[in-house]
Amino acid sequence: MATQIPRIQRVFGAVNIGSFRISAMVMGQTEDGRMIVLASSHRKSEGIKRGYVTDMAAATHAIRTAVEKAEADANSSVSGVWIACAGAGLTSKISSVEIAIGGRRIDEDDIEHLLYAARDHIQPDGRMILHAQPAHYTLDGAHGVADPTGLHAETLGVDIHVTLAEGAPVRNLIEAVQNAHLEVEGVVASPLATAYACLTAEERELGVALIEIGAQITNVSVHAGGMLLGLRSVPVGSNDITDAVASSLGIRRSQAERLKCVSGSALASPTDHRELIPVNGPGEPEDGRLARGADEQNRIPRAELVGIVTEQLGIMTGEIAKALKGLGFSGAASGQVVITGGGAELHGIVEFMQGALGLPVRIGKVSALQGMPEAHATPGFSTLAGLCLYAADDPVDIRSIGARYQPTRRYSGLGLVNRVMQAVKDYF
Repeated sequence: MATQIPRIQRVFGAVNIGSFRISAMVMGQTEDGRMIVLASSHRKSEGIKRGYVTDMAAATHAIRTAVEKAEADANSSVSGVWIACAGAGLTSKISSVEIAIGGRRIDEDDIEHLLYAARDHIQPDGRMILHAQPAHYTLDGAHGVADPTGLHAETLGVDIHVTLAEGAPVRNLIEAVQNAHLEVEGVVASPLATAYACLTAEERELGVALIEIGAQITNVSVHAGGMLLGLRSVPVGSNDITDAVASSLGIRRSQAERLKCVSGSALASPTDHRELIPVNGPGEPEDGRLARGADEQNRIPRAELVGIVTEQLGIMTGEIAKALKGLGFSGAASGQVVITGGGAELHGIVEFMQGALGLPVRIGKVSALQGMPEAHATPGFSTLAGLCLYAADDPVDIRSIGARYQPTRRYSGLGLVNRVMQAVKDYF
């Protein structure tokens, strides 16, 4: 008996515009809420460097090509897509807004007024607001209230998670997509999208650090209490390892990338000095050039490659540790670290990071999704899948709250406090 194909109620399109690859996905949501990957594709990135558009025409062409491939495989077209923002100077802060209730029972009108008031007190400081989302409510200063409706309190507050980015780079990303004849449904900060794909609800509640190692940029974010508390962007990535291999051995970048992916490791082995690995790939023509330190067959000791990889990884991990410390996530009691992104696919990276950071580390990749190609069920495609999951969840943004409820009571004590570090201390 043939398996019945579930009926798709909604379709979401997503594009992740990275420095190494540009990937696209078409995901459907069934009538019962299940998410099914209809198709995904990727191609080499063009016109993008460290998350910024550097060549508009090249970036647009790469985006269009990736989306057309996904549409063809899905047998479904999309008019608009969700895109991720990984660079553009991403920053995040937690702001608190509080109003006086006077001890009475809280109703929906109070919450509506609170969120509407909060909207007018966000301070972007000349930057673009990507997200302004209510995370947790507070009653008389006590945190962690999911729904205050029907409860009594003297004061009602809300923690607003605000994500900011530099305006011009984001507008360039949007324009590159629009030039590919696609509408931009929304721009999502990469750590938020990736969290949807990689982190469990329990991790996001108890406290977790998410490290996305991209080709040219690494985003470090801290999540707790169900929200993103802060993030830092570090201008290093897996391409820096590739470049170091190419420079140290005097070989082409394509050869260095293959060596890193096929034979590279973050862990040294006693046999590395005896194992010789070919610099030339299968079927690659000999050009008479030998790598630095290679034998006459253009082979190098694996120990040479591992040494270069671990040296660069040490530099990267040092920058990540600084970012975590700056976000208040350090020390043995901090919690779980989840690493994802294409750079997380390096052999032995979990053990290396655990030793360097002194914290438990695991690989983050997309949870089981029906229809997800095996080749894309990897850390490098976490953000792409997360974009679709984020779109389906459609979290509330306080900027979308209209003025249909005018104040019918006199509220007092409205204040806005930026308390990023305080929030981190509260949770860690």
